[in-house]
Amino acid sequence: MSLQQPKPAPSARLSRRLVFTMAVAAGVAVANLYYVQPLLHEIQVDFRAASWQVGLAATMTQIGYALGLFLFVPLGDSLERRSLIVRMCLATAAGLVLLAGSPNLVWLTALCLVVGAATIVPQLVVPYAAHLAPAEERGRTVGTVMSGLLIGVLLARTFAGLVGQGLGWRAMYAIAAACMVALAAVLRLSLPASPPETRTPYGQLLWSLVHLIRRYPDLRDASLLGGMSFAAFSSFWTVLSLYLAGPPFHLGPGATGLFGLAGVAGALAAPYAGHLASRLPAVWTARLAACVTLASFGLLFAFRHSLAGLALGVVLMDLGVQGTQVSNQARIYSLSDEARSRVNSIYMVAYFLGGALGSLIGASVWDQFRFGGVCAAACILLAIGICGIVAVAPSRLTAKRR
Repeated sequence: MSLQQPKPAPSARLSRRLVFTMAVAAGVAVANLYYVQPLLHEIQVDFRAASWQVGLAATMTQIGYALGLFLFVPLGDSLERRSLIVRMCLATAAGLVLLAGSPNLVWLTALCLVVGAATIVPQLVVPYAAHLAPAEERGRTVGTVMSGLLIGVLLARTFAGLVGQGLGWRAMYAIAAACMVALAAVLRLSLPASPPETRTPYGQLLWSLVHLIRRYPDLRDASLLGGMSFAAFSSFWTVLSLYLAGPPFHLGPGATGLFGLAGVAGALAAPYAGHLASRLPAVWTARLAACVTLASFGLLFAFRHSLAGLALGVVLMDLGVQGTQVSNQARIYSLSDEARSRVNSIYMVAYFLGGALGSLIGASVWDQFRFGGVCAAACILLAIGICGIVAVAPSRLTAKRR
């Protein structure tokens, strides 16, 4: 494999302003994946659909994202990164315009797949930030950018809920398209040009993913835990708007979106999780954070009839999910300098396939067992991830720092 090393030295090209810009970019871009969740009830009413049918739209968004991660993110190692990021911003904007004009639920579901596949900018930006950061600051830098990403995830629900309640769900997607055009312009001016890490042909680049999976047990371990963690997270957010719309709350999408604000506290802990992952074995911090997420679902079930209790559970859940994510990414980004985008692609494909699975499980379990069943399903998913990582790699629990 022919490699071309980056130049100049990455640490010389990173500034606090650039890290902040990349964090904002990750948050604005990733928000496109989550606007649908607080809008599901409005879409259900508009198209007179069943809850499982609108739940499929959320599932297809996650599947589309996983598909985009597999097909497009590896290109971050073989193409000039800034140009690739700007082009994907514009492609996402085009998909959002079409989504806003969806004539029926079938079109909307298909376009959710397309928008999901195009919305890979966050997973080009995060490894780019890791590439630019000096090794001793990589965990903190990744944590800062990931903090922006998760704040985008959470505030997307708040923003979409308020816009959806005031202007309708179609207006939300039109606004999102305009935001992506503006983001493309900002990133074109702000990001440094980056020579590709490798000249490997595209087909060989995709095939190399298999080699990387086989080569790095840490990557497999992190992918399992990350995927199950996000599956639990997605199962909750897929049904929250449906739960709050019914008894005893009878709340609209605006209230659902406001729950995103509760999770911002967890997102703000991301740099600290990255700092901890830089100094302790990341496999330990990832497992500990997953246990926090597990505890949050017990809290959500126990206080399921209280808005304050639900909000507290959301804070704890987002803290755990974010801690797991940052620890896992700090771990995998240390595996291979020249294949960082591909390593990230593998991990994030697993992560969002887990999210798609969680969305599907959440919508299906909701129809039969309502909110309590969704909490139980989330706990099972988390237990699979936590026990799986112990069973697959017990020796890594005492491994050297990563």
